[in-house]
Amino acid sequence: MEPLEAVLKARRMLEVVTPLKGDCGRACGGACCQPDEDGQGGMLLFPGEEALYAVLPEGFSIRADDAVLQGAKLLTCDGFCERGNRSLSCRLFPMLPTRTGARMDRRAWAVCPLMESGKRGLNPAFVEAVKEAGAVLYACPEHAKFLDAIHAYNEQLKKLAL
Repeated sequence: MEPLEAVLKARRMLEVVTPLKGDCGRACGGACCQPDEDGQGGMLLFPGEEALYAVLPEGFSIRADDAVLQGAKLLTCDGFCERGNRSLSCRLFPMLPTRTGARMDRRAWAVCPLMESGKRGLNPAFVEAVKEAGAVLYACPEHAKFLDAIHAYNEQLKKLAL
């Protein structure tokens, strides 16, 4: 499967289902996607996903971000957007697919109040959709490499927390 095709399929799987049965962005004021006072923040675009933002919706921006993976792109919005405009990373947040399921994404600790409850505090349908989307993504080598890099970064964060 081509990277963009996999992204589109995974995005559809997460089109309606969300971490909470309501708008979780209300719990944090959309902190996961808008830049902070230093201009940091946003969501990484999956390989091929940038093509979906050739014409950026109002309030969106894309910039290079090599913190997790060389050549990665970060999508930022003003903190509120239509669900159809949200990136795959945004739709997955605060979870991260693994090769065998899904886990909480350590990068979310800085902005997401849902982290404290872990998976048990999330909508079970959302957790299942993340797992299913992960199976699609891991079937594409580019996405597998991308996700593996994020997991490696998560492990670095785990070591820093000790």
